[in-house]
Amino acid sequence: MDPTPRTRRSLLGSGGALALAALGAGGRPADAADAAPFSAGTEAPAIPVPPRACDCHIHILSTRFPASPHWKGQPVLDSDVAAYRRLQARLGTSRAVVVTPSTYGTDNRATLDGVAQLGPAARAVVVVDLDIGVAELRAMAAQGAVGIRVNFGTPQSWGPTTAERLEAMARKVAPLGWHVQIYATGDQIVGLEPVLRRLPTRLVIDHLARLPPDRGVSHPAHAVVRRLLDGGGTWMKLSGAYLNTASGPPAYADATTVAKSFAAAAPERMLWGSDWPHRGETHVPDDARLLDLLADWVPDERPRARVLADNPAALYGFD
Repeated sequence: MDPTPRTRRSLLGSGGALALAALGAGGRPADAADAAPFSAGTEAPAIPVPPRACDCHIHILSTRFPASPHWKGQPVLDSDVAAYRRLQARLGTSRAVVVTPSTYGTDNRATLDGVAQLGPAARAVVVVDLDIGVAELRAMAAQGAVGIRVNFGTPQSWGPTTAERLEAMARKVAPLGWHVQIYATGDQIVGLEPVLRRLPTRLVIDHLARLPPDRGVSHPAHAVVRRLLDGGGTWMKLSGAYLNTASGPPAYADATTVAKSFAAAAPERMLWGSDWPHRGETHVPDDARLLDLLADWVPDERPRARVLADNPAALYGFD
């Protein structure tokens, strides 16, 4: 077991990533008919997956759309809609939220193209710059965009992300009824609390708030997030267990403690996401097992169905 917290790592390249995706649990060869690219394993989730269940955090990338010039990380691979539909079929989900990755900067073409292919059962969370116009925002809304992502954690095309930028962007999209999704570390969330509390939009926090695994619920950001959840306008993505762990799979015990605390505080505003295609992970996780973590995080079936279906419908506007 890796004794240190797991971090984003470089992919092995398209051949290596696809080879990893073809391995089942424990490294056994997977049946090619059941395997999904960029995901380990072949089995369905063990927990019941309700109708209209939504995977609230995926990225669609295609070599038809080149990376942003600012991006120096992993190359663009074809983690496209055709590949994702294979994962959907295994998980039993039918809805998805496509989030523009840092790879593309403010170029949302791959995301919006993916939503167009997925149809009415998909929504987009896009990345935009301060000079975005109202007409362009409305055009993206017509294509399924319902929110923006503001990333404090990885390189952006505009350079460092500031609290002032976050607040300015929230004011810009608030008239459309969009939400703001942030990706930030626990330490950053502590510093951002005053801004986060006064945003004029609903707030979505990525990946369990990226609390350091060695501190978890004792980190000051945990109390900040709990206060935000108590305020009624903040939502949490129960996702990225493999990004928030030192103990590792299959139980992700440290991430589980954090997730259970958030889920108990505001079950009506919890969301689940796979984070497929797990950009930067040398050893891609088994997405069905990530979904099965909800059995511990939200033990009762009815609240769990709310996390998977009802809550996404409310936030993202699914019929």
